Amino acid sequence: MLPRLLLDTHILVRWSSDAKKLTREQRRVLEAAARNSEPLAISAVTLLEVALLSNGGKLKAPLDDFFADLEADPLVNVIPLTYEVASEFGSMGVLQDPSDRAIVATARIHGLRLVTSDQRIIESQLVPVVE
Repeated sequence: MLPRLLLDTHILVRWSSDAKKLTREQRRVLEAAARNSEPLAISAVTLLEVALLSNGGKLKAPLDDFFADLEADPLVNVIPLTYEVASEFGSMGVLQDPSDRAIVATARIHGLRLVTSDQRIIESQLVPVVE
């Protein structure tokens, strides 16, 4: 089974540490995916953003533990940056943040819905979202 959802970085962190910060719809789709053993995707850029968050003390778990748990979860697929994603990245001038661009480009290229609360991404209408 292929993933249908790509998690934005803040969604991944909230889902793993404080699901109450997710919206009702975000919790609903993530709980349904978990119940159905449906894989979830994250962009490779998300790993870098999580590492930055850990330096700022915004992760509850130590980074190595967070990554070990993520890597051990068979339902989490890390989607690499590819030439196709990079090309799509370059065409999205409406988003200024490079990480946002990479995550949205990943979702677009792979035909995934992005689970996000980022208003800039939602308002851009570049990708279908679960907000």
